[in-house]
Amino acid sequence: MLYCSARHNGDAIPGLQGEPPMAKKQITTQFKLQAPGGKATPAPPIGPALGAHGVNPGQFIQQFNEATKHLNGKIVGCLVSVYQDRTFDIEIKSPPAAVMIKDMASIEKGSGVPNKDKVGTLTMDQVYAIAEEKAKELTGKDRDANARIIAGTARSMGVVVEGMEVE
Repeated sequence: MLYCSARHNGDAIPGLQGEPPMAKKQITTQFKLQAPGGKATPAPPIGPALGAHGVNPGQFIQQFNEATKHLNGKIVGCLVSVYQDRTFDIEIKSPPAAVMIKDMASIEKGSGVPNKDKVGTLTMDQVYAIAEEKAKELTGKDRDANARIIAGTARSMGVVVEGMEVE
């Protein structure tokens, strides 16, 4: 469809109709950020990272905390898109797999030497639960492939996955 705002003898030019639709906003930058869900503050490192990209930290923190209040302090990733007019959009991601594994296995942190020191265990049902929650962000073609991705992350943290054959 062709659009034209010019007129020919006071009439619209044949074949052309009215004004063009609003153009999409021009994205100037995109960046990723991790913060505690529902409890983010503009203190470093979040505030300076936002300010460096021209985002108002107060507005961001308010929107982020509102969108993630149900996660109650769990670390959450987000993708921030900043537009030319300095407005922004936030796309909330699910928590990182390592954070979810630590919560499920009830451990403080992963092992420094995962091939020797095992710090916890997960069942395959727990691995499937994590894979289901992260399904849209994982690249596996099916549920089993996503579970293997999560099991690999768990293994690299020193967490034993019961019921999983190691290749």
